[in-house]
Amino acid sequence: MAIAEQPDMTPKRIMEMAWGFAPPLILEAATRLKVFDVLDDGPKTIQETADATKASVRGLTALMDALVGLNLLARRGPRYGLTPESSAFLVSTKPAFQGGFFRHIGRQLIARWIGLTDAVQTGNPIVSVNQQNGGAEFFRDFVEDLFPMNYPAARALAADLEGPLSALAAGGPVNVLDIAAGSGLWGIALAERLPAARVTAVDWPVVAPVARKVAARHQVADRYRVIEGDLLEADFGGGYHVATLGHILHSEGDARSRQLIQKVFEALAPGGTIAIAEFVADEGRQGPPMPLIFSVNMLVATDRGRTFTFGEMTQWLRETGFQKARLLNAPAVSPLLLAEKAGF
Repeated sequence: MAIAEQPDMTPKRIMEMAWGFAPPLILEAATRLKVFDVLDDGPKTIQETADATKASVRGLTALMDALVGLNLLARRGPRYGLTPESSAFLVSTKPAFQGGFFRHIGRQLIARWIGLTDAVQTGNPIVSVNQQNGGAEFFRDFVEDLFPMNYPAARALAADLEGPLSALAAGGPVNVLDIAAGSGLWGIALAERLPAARVTAVDWPVVAPVARKVAARHQVADRYRVIEGDLLEADFGGGYHVATLGHILHSEGDARSRQLIQKVFEALAPGGTIAIAEFVADEGRQGPPMPLIFSVNMLVATDRGRTFTFGEMTQWLRETGFQKARLLNAPAVSPLLLAEKAGF
């Protein structure tokens, strides 16, 4: 139907998209300036916040009023305070802090997206972060801030696997393989839940110290080791009871993802479980918006990366030899896909 035949149609929704870049940048500024931290001990005026953050009154007035408009601050008279949501997720000293991600929005993520038109025309990334040369430093500086985003999902995975893995513990250690470990959260959550767990994490040499540091912070360093190297070149060893691939396939592309799944299959003991965390598009690739938008992020940031459907990943698992594929809905932005290697 032509637009002329729909007199009630307006460009309102499209024009709202024009400012879609603004909220994450506003959050980046507020997080960097520790606005939410300053307000955590009680509401403050703009001047009091300026004194604490060393930011300008004019700048904070604009920033904090915008945060009120986004329902991330509340204002009563001249005083601004946290909302329950910002108190829970945007104060850096709290365990559920999500603001670390926003520290990277403007200077690392949006900077690449500015070249999107060129990436679409050429099919090549603006800056490739899935190569060790150039990408390792990006992830070293980024992965620890991602820990709170995925830690609840990692804990849900550990709870789901606790029963069968605890039964194995009677015969000795439970061996966990954490692929592209980053901050180490998947293996760490399993080690916290299962005293018998022994974690082997794999990541680039530049990133590996982050996983070691976080494992020590969570008091599981004595059961945690790291293999340094490229995922397809490193020797994983074998005999693992569970292997996690937490948000790595989307940066690898189809061919490397299938190779990685095959390599994990070979490293697992009979009956072992593979757990894949991914942003997942529906089978027709018509939604949800987040996985489809993230696939564009892979265009501007990787050589061949994209997001996949469960159907695609399940087919790869089946062809490799995995069975009993199932979904585990987790308290995170993406679910988990689990499958088993044939048992004894």
